[in-house]
Amino acid sequence: MKTLCSRYSQAHREARWAIGLTLFYFLWWYLSAYGLASGQERFESLSLVLGLPLWFFLSCIVGPCLFIALCAVMVRCVFKDMPLDADVAYQGDTDEH
Repeated sequence: MKTLCSRYSQAHREARWAIGLTLFYFLWWYLSAYGLASGQERFESLSLVLGLPLWFFLSCIVGPCLFIALCAVMVRCVFKDMPLDADVAYQGDTDEH
């Protein structure tokens, strides 16, 4: 049986991972959108990918696809199924769903 303290510990760990991934996504988007598109002379020399400017392709096409996959990996590897009620005994990982 997991104690209430260990469930809070797991919940805090999951929250830290979620916040970290969110900050990493914002950093990815900001650097690819504003880092690549800053300056008029650099903007004109950017190549097109599938008819879209590189900054748009990276920030609005590649970024969301990449981070959806990272979210799926995070949910599968970091998040654990556990009851949130204080009076429910937790039996560990079981296949009964």
